[in-house]
Amino acid sequence: MKKVLLLTTIAFSVWACGSKADHSNDSAESVDTTAVEEAVDSVAVDSTHFGEMIDAEGAMTMADLATKMQEADSIQMKVSTVAKECCQKKGCWMKVETADGSLMRVTFKDYGFFVPKDIGGKEIVMEGMAVRDTTSVEDLKHYAEDGGASEEEIAAINEPEVSTTFIATGVMIK
Repeated sequence: MKKVLLLTTIAFSVWACGSKADHSNDSAESVDTTAVEEAVDSVAVDSTHFGEMIDAEGAMTMADLATKMQEADSIQMKVSTVAKECCQKKGCWMKVETADGSLMRVTFKDYGFFVPKDIGGKEIVMEGMAVRDTTSVEDLKHYAEDGGASEEEIAAINEPEVSTTFIATGVMIK
């Protein structure tokens, strides 16, 4: 049975890799490199934008965010602030300073993008959803480990945290 399955898989692979078009007259010189170059040029290589492309226009302050969060459990907005910390494993989360000097965790929508691990201390603009949420002890320990906390600091985490977090769809370094 295994041999039949293996032979069927090999036969299918050979068939799938077969060419339907006749490329016998193609050569390296006949490939249209102009179209390829234009496609590559149209992709923006930008080390200041991550996730959705955003700009600073209309960005509010962290004080504005705090005021708006008094009235709602979540709000869509664009905020200008300073990045303070970042996940040192992947850049998959960061912390930003709030109006009262505390730190707010920022994650990235659907784990769809990361930011540079050296983003700490840089002015940023982020767009997304601010949400009042409870972070579990397990997640807090995971974040502490990713942030480079010591084993003692991680072990000291024993209560969930209720706080405002931000789920960013785009981040721009100013």
